[in-house]
Amino acid sequence: MNFPATIANLSWAASNVPAWLRFRRALRHPAEAQSNVLSRLLREHAASAFGRAHGFGEIHSYDEFVRRVPPADYGELSPWVERVFRGENGVLSSDPVTHLIPTSGATAARKLIPFTRGLQRDFNAAIGPWMLDLLSRHPGMAFGPAYWSVTPAAQAEVPQEQACAVPIGFEDDARYVGGTRARLVETVLAVPAALRSAPDLETFRYLTLLCLLRRRDLRFISVWHPTFLSLLVAVGDIGRGGCRRADALPASLCERLRFRPSLPRARELARVGPEELQSIWPELRLISCWGDGHAELALEELRQRFPGVRIQPKGLLATEAVVTIPFGGRHPVAVCSHFFEFIDAAGALHRVHELREGECYDVVVSTGGGLWRYRLGDGVEVTGFSDATPSLRFVGRTGNVSDRRGEKLSEPFVALAIREVAATLCCPPRFAMVAPEEEGEREGTGCAYTLFVEGDIRGDESGRLDAILRRNPQYACCRDLGQLGEMRLFQIREGGYETFVNEEMKRGRRLGEIKPCALSGRSGWARCFAGEHLPARASELSPN
Repeated sequence: MNFPATIANLSWAASNVPAWLRFRRALRHPAEAQSNVLSRLLREHAASAFGRAHGFGEIHSYDEFVRRVPPADYGELSPWVERVFRGENGVLSSDPVTHLIPTSGATAARKLIPFTRGLQRDFNAAIGPWMLDLLSRHPGMAFGPAYWSVTPAAQAEVPQEQACAVPIGFEDDARYVGGTRARLVETVLAVPAALRSAPDLETFRYLTLLCLLRRRDLRFISVWHPTFLSLLVAVGDIGRGGCRRADALPASLCERLRFRPSLPRARELARVGPEELQSIWPELRLISCWGDGHAELALEELRQRFPGVRIQPKGLLATEAVVTIPFGGRHPVAVCSHFFEFIDAAGALHRVHELREGECYDVVVSTGGGLWRYRLGDGVEVTGFSDATPSLRFVGRTGNVSDRRGEKLSEPFVALAIREVAATLCCPPRFAMVAPEEEGEREGTGCAYTLFVEGDIRGDESGRLDAILRRNPQYACCRDLGQLGEMRLFQIREGGYETFVNEEMKRGRRLGEIKPCALSGRSGWARCFAGEHLPARASELSPN
C-alpha cells in the first residue's frame, strides 16, 4: 500500500461526496436539474457584455432563451473571444477568464476556449461523481498511484507575435479541477506534471515510460486512445530520434531505461514478455480510455494485452464541456454541469428529458465559461437511460464532412460503415480511416477514396465498404457518374495511429485533443503511412 497516495485518494473521494449525491438525485429529475442550471447561468452572467447584449436579465423561461440567443459555432463567438484575448473583462461571462485553452477547430487551425472558476466548478460537478463512482466499484484503486496522461507543453504554445493578455493553457492538466483537489491529484500521479515540458514528443514518451515502469504499484491509468499504452511500451528507438513499433519488449529494456540490473524491479521487468504487459503493473485495476465512435475498433487489442484489467470507455469530455461521464455502468449526460440542447436529424431542438432511445443528435451546450448555445460538433446516440437521464454514445464529429465531388460523406456515417466491415473480420483492425486521393497521388485519374487499415485483412474490404457507402445517394451518384473512382485499399504495416497522431501534431493540433477519426478530408495519407495499396478484389456485396 502506498500511504501518501491512499490518503490523497480517500481525501479526494470524501470531498466529492456532496457532488455525487447531487448528481445521483439529478439523474432522477433531469428536467428540474437542467432548469436550475440554466437559471443559474443566466443569473450569474447577466452583467457580462454578452448577457447585456442578449437581455439575460429579462429571460425567465427556456423559450425566451431560445428566442433571444441564437445557436452559434466558434466562428460566430470568436469576436467575443478576441476581446478576451486582448484583456477585456466581463465579455462572455461575469467571471474573470483565468486561461484560454487551445483546441483544434473544424474551420480554423485553433480555437481558444475561455476557462473560468465557474467552468472549473462545473467540471468538478461531473468529474467528482465519476471518480467516486470508480472508487466505490474498484476500491483497490485507492491504495496506489495513478497515471493521467498529460499534454506536452510544446503542443500548446502560442506564436510569439500573438501577444495575449490571458495565459494560454495550464501549467499542468490537474488545474482543471483546481484548488485543494489539484494538490490531491498531484500527490497520486505516477508521472510528474513537469514532464509536460519535455522538448519533443519522443522525449516525452521516453520519460513517461521510464516513470511508469518504476511504479510497480500503479493502480489506475487514464489515457486518450486505446493504443496509447502500446505506443509507450514500443520503446524501440525512443530518445534517439525516432520511434518504431516493437513486437516485444527489448531484452535491453532495463539498460536502455537506466535501471541498475541489480535492482529487483529491473530483474522483474527483464522477465516480461511481449504479451505480458499486465505483468508490468500487477496491481493495475482499471484503464480509462476512449471507447466510443471510431476508438471502439482498438479496444479489443487493449483487452487482450491486459486480460485481467477492467477497461472503462471514457465519457464524452471535450475542452469546452463535459457532456457525459461513466456512472453506474452507463454514460449519462452531465446534467449538473452545463445546460444542454440537442438537434435531431430534422433540425428540431430537444432538451435532455426529451431525448429518445435509439435516436441520434448533435450536441449544443451553454457553459459557465461563456459559451452560449454553442454547437459542439459532436454527434451522439441515446443508448438507454440512467434513471430518467439519457445515456449517450459518441458516434463522430458532425462537422467532419468530405465533399470532393458532391458525395457529402460525414464521419458518423463512415464510422458506422467501417464498423460494419470490421465485424466481418476475425480480429478488429488496429487502425482504420477513409480519406480521398486526388489525381497524381494514385494510379489513374480523378479522385477516389481509400480505406487505410492496419490489421489482418482479406483484401475485399474496400469493395464491401464501397457498397455500404453507396447507401448515401450522393456518394452512389458520384460513383455511378464516374466522378469518383473505385475505392482502394491501403494496408498499413505498422504504426497507423502513431503516424496519424504525428501528422496531426505537425499541423498544430495538441496531443490530448487528437481523437481517432474514421474520415479525413485531407489527401496525401498514402505518403505518410508505411504500407502499400493492395490489388482490388470483387466484393461479396452488390453495389445496389
